[in-house]
Amino acid sequence: MPKPLYTQELRALQARLVEMQKWVQQSGARVVVIFEGRDAAGKGSAIKRVSEYLNPRVARIVALPAPSERDKTRWYFQRYVPHLPAAGEIVLMDRSWYNRAGVERVMGYCTNEEYQRFLHQAPIFERMLVEDGIILLKYWFSVSDVVQEERFRSRLNDPMRRWKLSPTDLSSITKWEDYSRAKDTMFLHTDIAEAPWYEIESDDKRRSRINVMAHILSKVPWEPVPQAQIEIPERPPSAGYERPPRQWTNSVPDYAREVEKRAGAAD
Repeated sequence: MPKPLYTQELRALQARLVEMQKWVQQSGARVVVIFEGRDAAGKGSAIKRVSEYLNPRVARIVALPAPSERDKTRWYFQRYVPHLPAAGEIVLMDRSWYNRAGVERVMGYCTNEEYQRFLHQAPIFERMLVEDGIILLKYWFSVSDVVQEERFRSRLNDPMRRWKLSPTDLSSITKWEDYSRAKDTMFLHTDIAEAPWYEIESDDKRRSRINVMAHILSKVPWEPVPQAQIEIPERPPSAGYERPPRQWTNSVPDYAREVEKRAGAAD
């Protein structure tokens, strides 16, 4: 997708997401958006664009670490329940309870019994959420093997993104077909009418971001909320306040000025 067109449409969709957020707040709706997919499929960057201009008190990102030893002794869904939204909140899940159907299954982090129990319980759990009034959207970001490997190699050579590479991530290459089978089985059991899966083709990241944002806006039954009139008041006259001398406080060195000096000297 051409960058100028992408940038133009991105801004328009982000503005509409802000409007949707107002409706969520006013109506007391509860929204959960799940972002799943293979490693390097573009989930994180899509979440970043969706949340960029949203109020973090209303829309929050949930990205849980690996379960602790205590977590492993609890009901599997128990660690996710506290992160579900209250009235007027949006939760964007960077991976979710579907870890069990993907990486845990492929890498052997769960037993077959735990895996089978998940496939049975996940649809029940999600029907309960929807029945209680939660708007639940589930997106699978699909990336080709060629593009995934390209993205891994670009991360390898980028010190700002190399942290995104882990042994588990790289197993996506050697276990490509295992992950494919796990995803197919997951869809078979959890693609339910109350909470269907929506697949996002993500070889083109710009296109995938635009598509997921537009789809979210189409699936949440929001409507424009009248904008409250706000007037910035006049600043009252001074009542004699004097700021203490600056040398009494600790100030951050003006690093920006040094950068400007170096840039000037280079010119």
